[in-house]
Amino acid sequence: MAVVTTIFPPDLLAHATSLLALCRGAGLHIVTAESCTGGLIAALLTEIPGSSDVVERGMVVYSNDAKTAQLGVPAALIAAHGAVSEEVARAMADGALRHAAAELSIAVTGVAGPGGGTAAKPVGLVHLASARQGGVTRHERHVFAGDRAAVRLASVVSALAMLEAQARGR
Repeated sequence: MAVVTTIFPPDLLAHATSLLALCRGAGLHIVTAESCTGGLIAALLTEIPGSSDVVERGMVVYSNDAKTAQLGVPAALIAAHGAVSEEVARAMADGALRHAAAELSIAVTGVAGPGGGTAAKPVGLVHLASARQGGVTRHERHVFAGDRAAVRLASVVSALAMLEAQARGR
């Protein structure tokens, strides 16, 4: 018998499994647009067997150029507000929907640390946005505590909650 190992905690896997079942039942597909999480949201979702019928694609858009090239985020928007901003997170979520055959998107951009923070944008600041085809784009701003891994993992947890709310139409 094969030993199954995963880098994700059991409660997070359970939440992801539940989210996939919800989306599967509603005929919804997911696209991720990730900066500071570096693909962890897509990795978590695709850790679940059978996820390919829900997860359309995941995009790691770590650089500003990638956000513009892959998602169509205007360079002027990034210049005006910074990559870590509500405006850019919303543009990432909307751009992900435009560039994928999906009904739900999640986007995340932030300062995971340990460096890179400023007084205005401290380490732990994360902007998440989720969009639904034909619906509204929602935004959340968080300042997560802890080291880089903790900030990234907390971002993944928040992303799942946002996707679930969008899937339920809330």
